[in-house]
Amino acid sequence: MAFDQKSGGVAFTKLSRYLARLEKKLAPESVHRFRTYSRRVEAVVSEFASEPSGNQKKVLRCLERLRKKAGKVRDLDVQIAALRSLKIPQDAKRKSRLMRTLIEERAQGERKLPKTFDEETVSELRKRLKRAAKKVHITAATDPVAKAVRLFADVGKDHVPVNEKKLHQYRIAGKRARYLAELALPSPEAKRVVDELKHMQDVIGDWHDWLKLTLRAQGLFGGLEDSSLVAALHNITRAKFRQSLHALGQAQAALLPKGASPELPSTRKQPPASAVQPAA
Repeated sequence: MAFDQKSGGVAFTKLSRYLARLEKKLAPESVHRFRTYSRRVEAVVSEFASEPSGNQKKVLRCLERLRKKAGKVRDLDVQIAALRSLKIPQDAKRKSRLMRTLIEERAQGERKLPKTFDEETVSELRKRLKRAAKKVHITAATDPVAKAVRLFADVGKDHVPVNEKKLHQYRIAGKRARYLAELALPSPEAKRVVDELKHMQDVIGDWHDWLKLTLRAQGLFGGLEDSSLVAALHNITRAKFRQSLHALGQAQAALLPKGASPELPSTRKQPPASAVQPAA
């Protein structure tokens, strides 16, 4: 699939636009769009710039730092919504305590965001983005869909069993691969690849959000035997893990050649939630 020259530049333009909006008002939608387009720009620079310049490296470092700080608020929003959706009659006091803790942390994070997206930082980053965009040269013959599929396939080349850590790696790689595939000119094949990766990304992302909520509850209240709330969260996370393995298997079957997909583990013996390092 040929590269869409216009879409590559649009990522830089829209990221700069949302940065300008965040400098004026930290609306949740603008924060979300900033995180999305920062990943798109990172994908373009990281995958298509053979030797990133000093300016491009600084752009990538700054984007990663800002996205992680903005991501903390988004993660807490998701965890609060997930906890509210959890209906269990037991452990009501602990559920309330966890909810208060998350809400307080979310408020603290929101108060810190204006310092993160201050005028000086945003102004410098927008200037660097403009220079970085001019240095990215991608030929029309570049095939972003093929590159996306290779990136996705590379995760399984070490033949490591798909445990929680490995599933998290698929989540990150699948996200970047999807952004690369979206740089292709419109075609049925490009749409098919994007749809497969997006579905996998959404399912694994849902598991990852519940995993972080479970780990937070464990940190406050102990293990399964110590709290029925933790036990309930663990059961949900385990079910989400099984769903994620299924979504991963579907994506591998749809996108990779036969025999190229590593064998997925049995979902009957999925281990308890462990400390997977979350990414922004």
